[in-house]
Amino acid sequence: MRACLRLAFKRLPRLVGVSLLAAALAGCNMVVLNPTGDIAIQQRNLILIATGLMLLIIIPVLVLVVVFAWRYRRGGEGTYDPHFDHSTQLELVIWACPLLIIICLGAVTWSSTHLLDPFQPLDRLAPGRPIPPGTKTLEVQVVAMDWKWMFIFPEQGIATVNELALPVDTPVRFSMTSTSQMNTFYAPTLAGMIYTMPGMLSQLHAVLNQQGDSWGFSANYTGAGFSDMRFQLTGVDRAGFDAWVAKVKSNGPPLTLDKYRELEKPSEAVPAMHFASFDPDLYHRVLNRCVAEGQVCLDRVMHEDRMRNRAGGPASHEGMPAPGEKPTPALEKPAEEKGSGPNVTKPPAPGEQPRSEGGPEHRHDRDMSTVFPVSDPGALGATRG
Repeated sequence: MRACLRLAFKRLPRLVGVSLLAAALAGCNMVVLNPTGDIAIQQRNLILIATGLMLLIIIPVLVLVVVFAWRYRRGGEGTYDPHFDHSTQLELVIWACPLLIIICLGAVTWSSTHLLDPFQPLDRLAPGRPIPPGTKTLEVQVVAMDWKWMFIFPEQGIATVNELALPVDTPVRFSMTSTSQMNTFYAPTLAGMIYTMPGMLSQLHAVLNQQGDSWGFSANYTGAGFSDMRFQLTGVDRAGFDAWVAKVKSNGPPLTLDKYRELEKPSEAVPAMHFASFDPDLYHRVLNRCVAEGQVCLDRVMHEDRMRNRAGGPASHEGMPAPGEKPTPALEKPAEEKGSGPNVTKPPAPGEQPRSEGGPEHRHDRDMSTVFPVSDPGALGATRG
């Protein structure tokens, strides 16, 4: 009895610590498992289904470990058979159960991947609630910067930094890009993570179903200001959203290109900012990486290259193929179509041996000092002599 009491008192601090930790965690809002948007709810359900399917094999294995250890202990009820080496029934159970679980997981994952495609427009607001006819999708353009988030509302004519308000029960289409490096847009109560890259357009279709405040953040490490790259996400009714838009318009300055260039510079822990207007070509220039003065937009470069290719002229690259066309890989093109440039050796004609300008003894092919000049040319000749 005394031994049991001593053991109990010895473990008391550990039990108290575990109890306090459990009480502290009980007050946490696990937003991933408590979302407020239909897409996030479906993703939460997918997590629970996958976890439940895996527990179907994990729990029996853990229980059997204890049962086997108890049953086949020394002096236990188990029968020891030193000649046992195979059991068809046991092999079927061992292999069939995990295989069935993998098949189920694969089917659920495959179907959910297509149903929750972020590029696919929504077909419902919530389970049993189709989108009413005539409902207009809210357009939001997102720019991941160092280290802040910019939101542009083209239809409302406003822009914000690190603050996003959305009307509930309204489909939203996010168009996303980044300014300098790969990033990840993640609002756990709204939808899953979407990657953004410079010069690339990503999309996300989502909806909020409940009013309230939450947070979104970057889920991809991007440097010194990564920890503070967060934005406030607020769900409001339609009247509240209209009032928020009116407040931004009345209190914010215009977002000119010069102001955007200042914002584009890396900065940390940036507070929420409002802009009453913005340059109408801003997002197009950000996406095509031509915000700086004198830069040519990527879409223009690709269009001009495509026109040159169709006219038979040389181009730095082919750009985007026309709809229905399949681009020809460079290795499959004949030599005369590959073209050349100031830093590219012209391909030899059919049957011609490749040779450099001036022959194999040409000094540009043998003398590396033409690339990395030395301070004393005579020293180079002396070392060769």
